[in-house]
Amino acid sequence: MLSKVYAAALQGIDAIVVTIEVSTEAGFGFTLVGLPDAAVRESHQRIMTAMHENGYEFPRRGVVVNMSPADVRKEGASYDLPLALGVMSATGMIPSERLSRFMIMGELSLDGTLLPVTGALPMAIKAREMGFEGMIVPEANASEAAVVNRLDVYGMDNLRSVIDFFKCESSPQPVRVDTRTEFAAAEGVFDCDFAEVKGQEGVKRAFEVACAGGHNILLVGPPGAGKSMMAKRLPTIMPPLTLAEALETTKIHSVAGVLPRGSRLMTARPFRAPHHTISPVALVGGGINPRPGEISLAHNGVLFLDEFPEFSRNVLEVMRQPLEDHCISISRAKYSINYPAAFMLVASMNPCPCGYYTHPTRACTCTPSAVQRYLGRISGPLLDRIDLQVEIMPVPFTELSSLQKGESSEVIRRRVMAARERQSRRYAGVPDVHCNAQMTETMLHTYARPDDEALQILRDAMDHYDMSARAYSRILKVARTIADLDASDTITSVHIHEAISYRNLDRSL
Repeated sequence: MLSKVYAAALQGIDAIVVTIEVSTEAGFGFTLVGLPDAAVRESHQRIMTAMHENGYEFPRRGVVVNMSPADVRKEGASYDLPLALGVMSATGMIPSERLSRFMIMGELSLDGTLLPVTGALPMAIKAREMGFEGMIVPEANASEAAVVNRLDVYGMDNLRSVIDFFKCESSPQPVRVDTRTEFAAAEGVFDCDFAEVKGQEGVKRAFEVACAGGHNILLVGPPGAGKSMMAKRLPTIMPPLTLAEALETTKIHSVAGVLPRGSRLMTARPFRAPHHTISPVALVGGGINPRPGEISLAHNGVLFLDEFPEFSRNVLEVMRQPLEDHCISISRAKYSINYPAAFMLVASMNPCPCGYYTHPTRACTCTPSAVQRYLGRISGPLLDRIDLQVEIMPVPFTELSSLQKGESSEVIRRRVMAARERQSRRYAGVPDVHCNAQMTETMLHTYARPDDEALQILRDAMDHYDMSARAYSRILKVARTIADLDASDTITSVHIHEAISYRNLDRSL
């Protein structure tokens, strides 16, 4: 008897349907074909033991399983449940009429308990797209998959409950999630605020400009000046995620397997802060079993690189292309995958190895050549791609001990959102451009043309500091953002002056 069960495989952050065909024949043995990896091939023992623990015996005859499409590699233990149901259906233990109406995924423990899988959200999206009536997933993945509307998602805790469902001996209710209501309720909930930051008004202004235009920013200052503290508060002033952005971000984290159990839709922009010992593959993604890297996990959010020069040069240089294209293409002998990577880079560093080169009171112990070598760890092409380079100094005691709170994140966020709204209207008819940082060179001449006085100031700065053509473009984009914060259609000398002041390392070097 031939039975068919439908599952899914992940390709990048999307899913494709996998048809599992099970046939029984005279003889003995279990044959599995269709490019399964080691975890899938080992499913035989898990299935056999789980069936026995739930009162069923594995058939004493030959079983042949084909996983189609046969040229797509099947990875992981998430195929245990559909394989078990396919075997039981092919031998008449459960009826096969309802199996074709559901997409089924789940890992089996030896006692039949269903363990969570990765990528439940993109699989559920694919199930709805292909017209399946519903989806069977482990209970831990039910809330995540139920984010997809117009699809009945059933969360099951063990093999016995799934068998009873297909034998019509139980009628569990599908999991319901009111996505829009929950998304709106959780929006804007943070555990930190810029009101807690004492002083540093110039740096706060730079963060506001960076968020308003989606610009990358580098903080340079001595230890204890507040670089990490302020960077962690950056998501609190960024515009809230749209529902489409939240779905895309959740898909990436689901595929990477980093969503907490029982979680649903991500409502806050991601903030990723990898250690400086990270490898290039961990940063950009890939590997034997390809997974998104840190730059994709930071998609629609912030990638914070503390101690910037301590990262290996190979790690830093692989970011140059994603910073421009907002995606990463990973090509290997056995696969080629594209992951989105539209992140905002926030980096921080000391001005020298000892950290006190610019400190107002503590003496630096580094030689000038040591300072130059330290700064030289950041290549010119990478530095050019960072729009704002800001110097941060320690907060004086009078400001640090003050009881007066600073401006709250909510107030700053409203100004940022107003500037982003101006940009949304400006680029409404331009695909893939949503903020000033994403403007192309052609668009600069249309939307970021300064007046005559501002143009002369920019020309003098370019000549004096010997800036590159990319730095010229970055200054114009930042000036356009500053003008948007002022609700000005024209880029004036004031806006250009401020934008040039944010090229701190260009001016220092």
